Amino acid sequence: MDLILGLIFGTIGSAYFVYGRKQQHAIALLAGVGLMVYPMLVSKEVWLILGGLAFMALPFLVSI
Repeated sequence: MDLILGLIFGTIGSAYFVYGRKQQHAIALLAGVGLMVYPMLVSKEVWLILGGLAFMALPFLVSI
């Protein structure tokens, strides 16, 4: 299950990264990097889901 969640969040993270780089949106870029790296550091499914959802919501909650 961890592998599947890591793959899902990593894919979403790469999309955030590409969007942030093309649109010069720093928060989306950092959220993308976080989503790609975070699954490699966390092994519990609950924390993986909560952290992934937090990184996904970050560009919508923080505006610079």
